[in-house]
Amino acid sequence: MDAQRKTAEPTVVNGINVDDLFALIEGVRRDAAKAKTNWRVTTTWQGQTRSRAQVEGFEIGGEQVPRRFSIDIDEPCELGGTNRFANPQEHLIAALNACMIVGYAAQCAVRGITLESLEIETDGEINLRGFLGVDPTVPRGYESLNYVVRIKGSGTNEEFAQIHEAVMATSPNFYNVSRTVALKPTLVVE
Repeated sequence: MDAQRKTAEPTVVNGINVDDLFALIEGVRRDAAKAKTNWRVTTTWQGQTRSRAQVEGFEIGGEQVPRRFSIDIDEPCELGGTNRFANPQEHLIAALNACMIVGYAAQCAVRGITLESLEIETDGEINLRGFLGVDPTVPRGYESLNYVVRIKGSGTNEEFAQIHEAVMATSPNFYNVSRTVALKPTLVVE
């Protein structure tokens, strides 16, 4: 008889296993130690303005999870690079957008809203006079970033507005980019 028993299919919305997501939420609700994650990236110079960021894994709830990824980075020719890869600013904006995309997809999934399309376009200006040290009064980075979310799916305008607010309230990279994050540098000269 056990061979005939069917296992319940997981609830999947927008490609997200909602059962697993709710189990994660419940797990961190019950045990705060399960909520702690640690992310590490090691970046090495590859010559000229090129660098390679290497991901070896991350930690969740005290457990190491192996993951291997390389992210190549360069600058446009106009900024001394070879234009072979996206530059650090493009990676920063891509990371912000991607983090929010995860938030929109997950928020829609837990509400049972099926997405048809989702796009985030972000832009901002950096004045090279600050970056190049030409004028110390000019900021070296973004003073603001503008982004537009284009979303289409089975939700109502009101539901999508609530999801938009929830994403801004919970997205780690929205949080990181929208406020000052303490950087604790250590220099090791070898």
